[in-house]
Amino acid sequence: METTRSADGTSIAFDREGDGPALVLVVGAFCDRSTSATLATLLAPHFTVLRYDRRGRGSSGDTAPYAVEREIEDLGAVVAAAGGPAFVYGHSSGAALALDAVVDGLPATRLVAYEPPYIVEGTRGRPDRLAERVSALLVADERSKAAELFLLEGPESPPEVVTMMKGAPVWARFEALAHTLPYDLAILGDQRIPVQRLTTVDVPALVVSGAASPQWARDAAESVAMAVPHSQHRVLEGQTHNVADDVLAPVLISFFQD
Repeated sequence: METTRSADGTSIAFDREGDGPALVLVVGAFCDRSTSATLATLLAPHFTVLRYDRRGRGSSGDTAPYAVEREIEDLGAVVAAAGGPAFVYGHSSGAALALDAVVDGLPATRLVAYEPPYIVEGTRGRPDRLAERVSALLVADERSKAAELFLLEGPESPPEVVTMMKGAPVWARFEALAHTLPYDLAILGDQRIPVQRLTTVDVPALVVSGAASPQWARDAAESVAMAVPHSQHRVLEGQTHNVADDVLAPVLISFFQD
């Protein structure tokens, strides 16, 4: 493990492995740098891969008050620790964060975004005051209820799936990271696609979705790709939001080495 300092002094922890051009992995909700360990191993023969703990997660610090701008600075600090311009891959809210960071001048040379969880008008409803209600549960120390609410109304996970997850070992990790859910929700705002901002992305980009993901998520990925100049949209057959590492890795390698 290595650490770097973000602009506000927060310590950001990361792992570095492999050899070649720098590639930074940005995780989404309920994830820390350990989540992308297998993907990093698959990519390491081709790139110097940096996977980091977003603020408030794992071994990284956290400094109040939270602001999306601080997370953009965190990602910038990791890219700087990589030695300069880097490829960037973001998943889910991490994809939205990566897009935001590139718009704000992050020195990225290519970008891949997997299913940034925006909502195209008319494809589904937007949850009402979700960030406020999740935060209220966290203030009351109801971490499990906050995680459950986020899953049911954020990605619209089926209730039976959430019930199954609550009985599985993974739920302990969800509870441990529940305090960072307001961060993910802040990055997404009202979940509308920020079309005007995305039109200023000035690096080659690939937006990816899974063919087995909900239609609203696929529609969002396609719409993001349409808004971003110099971008492509690719659908991975048989894949969901939880894309398999061995399916994703060849896609990243091909795009970043093109």
